[in-house]
Amino acid sequence: MPGEKEINVNLFERLDLLDRLERVARKANCEPVLQEIEFERKLIERKLYQKPPLTENSEI
Repeated sequence: MPGEKEINVNLFERLDLLDRLERVARKANCEPVLQEIEFERKLIERKLYQKPPLTENSEI
């Protein structure tokens, strides 16, 4: 099972991807895509900042 650091890196990479997609969606004025990006960002941030951490034996 991946550790807390690996999980967090993955989540931050997903946030980076959403930022890039959001930039393109804003240029195209694509509201449905922007709404979906916002929803996905909330889900990722919930996992990233949840208490207790994602793993029981956190090695941060």
